[in-house]
Amino acid sequence: MESHFSTLSKQLGPVNDVRVVGITGMGGIGKSTLGRALYERISHQFNSSCYIDDVSKLYRLEGSAGVQKDLLSQSLNETNLKIRNLSYGTDLAWRRLHNAKALIVLDNVEEDKQLNMFTANRNNLLRERLGRGSIVIIISRDQQILKARGADLIYQVKPLDDTDALRLFCKNAFKNNYIMSDFKTLTSHVLSHCEGHPLAIEVLGSSLFGKDVSYWGSALVSLRESKSIMDVLRISFDQLEDTHKEIFLDIACFLYDHDVIYVKEILDFRGFNPEYGLQVLVDKSLITMRRIVEMHDVLRNLGKYIVREKSPWNPWKWSRLWDFKDLNIVSLDNKATENVEAIVHEEDYDIEKDSDLEEDSNLEDSDLEEDSDLEEDSDLEDYDLEDYDLEEDSDLEDSHFLPTVRVDALSTMSNLKLLKFRYAGYEINYSGTLTKLSNELGYLTWVKYPFECLPPSFEPDKLVELILPKSNIKQLWEGRKPLPNLRRLDLSGSKNLIKMPYIGDALYLAWLNLEGCIQLEEIGLSVLSRKLTSLNLRNCKSLIKLPQFGEDLILKKLYLEGCQSLSHIDQSIGFLKNLDHLNMENCKQLKRIDPSIGFLEKLRELNLKNCKNLESLPNSILGLNSLEYLNLSGCVKLYNTELLYELRDAGQLKKIGIDGAPIHFQSTSSYSRQHQKSVSCSMPSSPIFPCMRQLDLSFCNLVEIPDAIGIMSCLEWLDLSGNNFATLPNLKKLSKLLCLKLQHCKQLKSLPELPSRIEIPTGESYFGNKTGLYIFNCPKLFDRKRCSNMAFSWMMQLYQVIHSFYRSEGVSPGSEIPKWFNNEHEGNCVSLDASHVMHDDNWIGVAFCAIFVVPHETISAMAFSKTDGYYSGFSDIPVDFYEDLDQELVLDKSDHMWLFFFDRKMFIFKFHLQPKNLGRLLLKCDGRRKWKESYAEVKKYGYRWVYKGDNEQRKRKFGEIEENEGMMSEEGRKDDASSSQENTINLDLSL
Repeated sequence: MESHFSTLSKQLGPVNDVRVVGITGMGGIGKSTLGRALYERISHQFNSSCYIDDVSKLYRLEGSAGVQKDLLSQSLNETNLKIRNLSYGTDLAWRRLHNAKALIVLDNVEEDKQLNMFTANRNNLLRERLGRGSIVIIISRDQQILKARGADLIYQVKPLDDTDALRLFCKNAFKNNYIMSDFKTLTSHVLSHCEGHPLAIEVLGSSLFGKDVSYWGSALVSLRESKSIMDVLRISFDQLEDTHKEIFLDIACFLYDHDVIYVKEILDFRGFNPEYGLQVLVDKSLITMRRIVEMHDVLRNLGKYIVREKSPWNPWKWSRLWDFKDLNIVSLDNKATENVEAIVHEEDYDIEKDSDLEEDSNLEDSDLEEDSDLEEDSDLEDYDLEDYDLEEDSDLEDSHFLPTVRVDALSTMSNLKLLKFRYAGYEINYSGTLTKLSNELGYLTWVKYPFECLPPSFEPDKLVELILPKSNIKQLWEGRKPLPNLRRLDLSGSKNLIKMPYIGDALYLAWLNLEGCIQLEEIGLSVLSRKLTSLNLRNCKSLIKLPQFGEDLILKKLYLEGCQSLSHIDQSIGFLKNLDHLNMENCKQLKRIDPSIGFLEKLRELNLKNCKNLESLPNSILGLNSLEYLNLSGCVKLYNTELLYELRDAGQLKKIGIDGAPIHFQSTSSYSRQHQKSVSCSMPSSPIFPCMRQLDLSFCNLVEIPDAIGIMSCLEWLDLSGNNFATLPNLKKLSKLLCLKLQHCKQLKSLPELPSRIEIPTGESYFGNKTGLYIFNCPKLFDRKRCSNMAFSWMMQLYQVIHSFYRSEGVSPGSEIPKWFNNEHEGNCVSLDASHVMHDDNWIGVAFCAIFVVPHETISAMAFSKTDGYYSGFSDIPVDFYEDLDQELVLDKSDHMWLFFFDRKMFIFKFHLQPKNLGRLLLKCDGRRKWKESYAEVKKYGYRWVYKGDNEQRKRKFGEIEENEGMMSEEGRKDDASSSQENTINLDLSL
């Protein structure tokens, strides 16, 4: 509470007028505690003061007159004040409170009318008559009341942080300030449930005081619905209108932590008014709503408690089912289930989950220390229709552990509107027969739907969403079904699906996912709804051809990765005027793309990676003026293409034919002009691809790189690895270039000129966190010292923009650590003491440098990890030097230098560093790709803690850096590795 008081005091600041302050928050969160604490600490600064601790109760008992009398009696310090009526009291307040410096606190205001204590439309009397420096504080769960009263400041009381929550719990559960050793794990469970809610912490803590470990484990489940907690929280619920109560219950039971737009869509389908209803819940502090709808855990418990309370032992009478155990009871009992409107189970399997708490109480390991902060991961999963892993199956090996649900009961639920079986991380067995489904269904999600079709009697005319990933479906239904409301259809991973039904009546279908439907040869024309924006056909390995696209489509994203039988893209692709994303990676039979692709004026991303049989690209591709991302990696038959050669006579080539011959990369440097006069589409005169930000031409067997690349002014990421060129064009004009990859360029002899200054990028970058210069395995490269200087210079420039990308790194030939690194160590292990920088506001990050050699055939990756001992998993922060290597690629076995910079926030966050628990950091090989052995030998290692002053010094010395190509003057070596071993971060470089 001290932190709340401090924050609110700062926000109040000096008060030179009459300030109206609102304090709001959910029930039991500590609003009154904060208001009382503030009153007691500052009331002595005022000539007059008043604290009405329950305005709502006083209003119910005595009406407006009672509220007015209490306010005046306290403010005027007259206990026997006689007030004949409201008019008299209004006049008295007008006269006696004039220019008085007063502090007035009105606690627990439930309705706006409870503040109407003055007559003659003088509801603003206090603001008008009180003197300068006065403060009126209104405490209410309903923000709308505070807004209606013109509050100058509304302070939202948030849950306690981990430290305060732990302190409050220990005070109530142990009557001291630390955790009893036997209760560490259970304390973690309690605090995780309470989520910083003071009332819940106090009630649960007090209830558990003096009880043994076994009692804690068995009692915790029932204490979650403690009556003393529910009664306080219930007040806000009971004040809601019936429709808003239903919205609250839907969110509490299954809509929390979902995307706002999705929640509104479901509530609208349910017949509620989501825009107004959700805002009411926000105003009453029952939910928060930004990108997702969130509800505190104790409020979710309240909602579930309310659903159950009338028939706690008869779940078939409930309106909503969300718990597997209750669903199992309903499925086994032959009871009428007309009341059930929603079955939503999207969480981890939780049978016996609560009883596991008792077993957990015997665990010795705990993250809680007697005086340490309580860590909590509050990351939320976003609603994502593509959140299914089609490659990895989560089946449990021991089938006798699998829970079973009888589906017969679903056939009797005639009012069922929502049915969602989206289990995470485990398998479910289904038994029985599904003869019917409710025709009221609007949302049907069933991961691994076990039947070959939907019930024949099912009429899907109300369906908004049909999600059946990994199903056993062969065909959804026979014939034609009305689908006037269907917006999303997902049959991904349905390996037995052989035919798509006619869905031409789904006029509002916007999203279709058929990824991994490996037996589909065609999808039919009916799937192309005029509203369709996303079509996912990834890994449809039998797909031979695409449907003919029409002019009226608004399709934006087309995913064709892994369509191994697809041999060509026909001319109808040109009708997709709104397409911005086209992915054809690993379409191994693809040989040609129709020139009409040049009509895709809005196309931003084009991925043709590993299209190994693609022999040419149409020249019309040069007209894609909006293209930002182009990936041709692994297109080995494109080696003769001249697609990217600079157009010498750009003024004459303002139009490029779309029906002309394909472009081939040749050894010539000018563009073939024989089709200049053909039917054409507009294209810029110069430069080509004016919006290009990421270009991947790796492993294309290119023997020459065109000069045109050097004038792509927007280029941020360029990968030319694995090609056969000896020289590169001038890249000095690429001022936005943040990442350049030149790995495995076996013929490369020299580096080009690079940008002397790097501009700070704006907006999102395609390549995530990767920035830097990567020069590895280029055995013919001479002037290797210049390479290391350039790599260092680039990192020095990049770390000033590290706030955008978290890290910069690079690999280049080199055998010496730059002198800028003021800590250097021989061998493969170094200890870092981070304790002295953790509280230094000027510390912005840490830079590393390692000199390594590849003594064996290959090297795959290096990474930081927080793992102790033998490392068999994957690292916290992989730092890939290079990717997808074959052993024969590595020819250069000389020393290389690895540079790496960590931003402060990323360094702390990724390694979970805290002043009292710095842990260990190990540098290990990244084991995700199942490498059999480690190949790199680290010879020496350097690092430097980087401060704001270093950045300013770098800017001042930029001319020197540029002149010397990166090697900064020596600033002296310091050795801070002798710090306390208790607080060291060990970087074990033994590979």
